[in-house]
Amino acid sequence: MTHPRHALDGLIHAPVRLSVMALLAAAETAESRFLRDTVEIGGSLLSRHIDTLEKAGHVRVEKGFVGKRSRTWLPLTDSGRAAFQDYTSALRRITGADLASGRDPGRPPPPGDPSRPPATRA
Repeated sequence: MTHPRHALDGLIHAPVRLSVMALLAAAETAESRFLRDTVEIGGSLLSRHIDTLEKAGHVRVEKGFVGKRSRTWLPLTDSGRAAFQDYTSALRRITGADLASGRDPGRPPPPGDPSRPPATRA
């Protein structure tokens, strides 16, 4: 049995990129200034992390204008959304009750554990 931590994507695991991916997974797209303010980082740091995510194919950078002002929108790609779902699935497996308790799911609970089935007599 392989520990689920091996399924964690190290690229997403960085705190800023994880925050960016989580925000974008919850929305169809986000404007870069909104993302910067919500994640509470500077524009240059956001730019570096977005560049990393874009090179990995997780995020698409779309530039345009609203009136005369330039804007940058950042949607997740389909592969980015799938990578984030895989990442969160691995986290759920890591934080599952059996793993968190240290109990081997293949062994019965110890005597006195309420989840242990009642003993039967032959």
